[in-house]
Amino acid sequence: MKPFLTIALIVPTALVTFGQNAAELYQTHCASCHGDQFQGGSAQSLADEVWQFGSTTEHIDWNTKNGIVHLGMPAFRETLTDPEIRQITAYLLDAEKKERAITPFIPKVLHTLDYEINVDVWAEGLEIPWSLAFLDSKTALVTERSGRLRVIENGRLHSQPIIGTPEVLAEGQGGLLAVAFDPDYAAEGNQWIYLAYSHGLELQPNGKRAAAMTKLARGRIDGNHWVDEEVLFEAPHETYRTTRHHFGTRIIFDAEGNLYFSIGDRGTGAHAQDLSKPNGKIHRIRRDGSIPRSNPFRRNKTAMRSIFSYGHRNPQGLAFHPETGLLWVAEHGPLGGDELNLVLSGANYGWPIITYGKNYNGTPITEFVRKEGLQQPAFYWTPSTAVCGIDFYHGELFPKWNNKLLVGALKYEDLRLLNIEKNRVMHEEIILQNSGRVRDVVCGPDGAIYVVLNNPGTILRLSPAKNK
Repeated sequence: MKPFLTIALIVPTALVTFGQNAAELYQTHCASCHGDQFQGGSAQSLADEVWQFGSTTEHIDWNTKNGIVHLGMPAFRETLTDPEIRQITAYLLDAEKKERAITPFIPKVLHTLDYEINVDVWAEGLEIPWSLAFLDSKTALVTERSGRLRVIENGRLHSQPIIGTPEVLAEGQGGLLAVAFDPDYAAEGNQWIYLAYSHGLELQPNGKRAAAMTKLARGRIDGNHWVDEEVLFEAPHETYRTTRHHFGTRIIFDAEGNLYFSIGDRGTGAHAQDLSKPNGKIHRIRRDGSIPRSNPFRRNKTAMRSIFSYGHRNPQGLAFHPETGLLWVAEHGPLGGDELNLVLSGANYGWPIITYGKNYNGTPITEFVRKEGLQQPAFYWTPSTAVCGIDFYHGELFPKWNNKLLVGALKYEDLRLLNIEKNRVMHEEIILQNSGRVRDVVCGPDGAIYVVLNNPGTILRLSPAKNK
């Protein structure tokens, strides 16, 4: 089974034999991370010819048996026998050859309960696009996880990325992640652009793996160059982790202009409960990096003053409701238990003390799904969809969808529409499926819905064909 980063191994089909239950073993133990159809989810695709930690059958067997803990892949030696592990390896290698030529299908028209929708490819040829931000109807920025910041202008992707953006640690789930324009970018002409990314320290003198953490900076674009950079948030280096997963993150602003961003637990669940650590939290700062006076832990001498809420696992979706102004977060759970949470100042969302999920090898994380003083999710997905970017629809093209929540998913490769009433999810509808892993979704200034896909690296534009 493949970890988050992976070198190709081709085995002649005639040499591959596995028992009839190999597919069942895969679905039971692997699909929750790597996808029902090997397309990827919280872990990478198994059909992309990339294996990083050894390309022989023995290497793959060993990785499955012993795990790759620093990347979040558990050991299966207690739950799978050696013959079962060998069956899974053979099954994966055979499936990889069969899946190589498959390209996700992008439909021309979608049929939903309220609308028929035209689907257009708005941008393509991107390398793992992560976050999309609009300045206006003509200009947008998109991050590529490898570290590039790209400009889309008048529906055209500029061939050259912005020069001089921050150096990122593009390993595992890390890289250049969120991008956002300042709320006063145009009105006051400050031209600030905000980036969140995985920042790696230099290698230790003893040769140990470089530690990393999510970092936040802002800068401006002059011509095609990133200039005037200011670091707004950099956690104490002693809190950095050598893992390469659960970095978060999104960037969003409230009505007062405060900036919110999320950091995942970085694979250390206990830190989500530790207010002296940055990981497993949603943070709130002013746009210059200072701390708002109303932050809940501002006067707590042992806490990081930027923390707004805690007990989160890996939040990768943030959105404010257009009418109530309440903040919502979507976060990856473990095996089962992806969550949608209403974020309250100072609240504890329970990870890993309570969860509806299990460890990836099927063992329990905790016996509790609720405890006094810990927030319950407003909604959760079991099985996990690998929930990702979210946005509340607000616009004129889909008036029946105003204030409904758009939710992307990596594992199930779908876009969902949630009807939320009085902070409860009343209905869920899948409006796009099997066109690629949905990394982000944005309601554009023109009222169209823009869907950021990984594998393929494409952005779709959804607009109404006609009302039903």
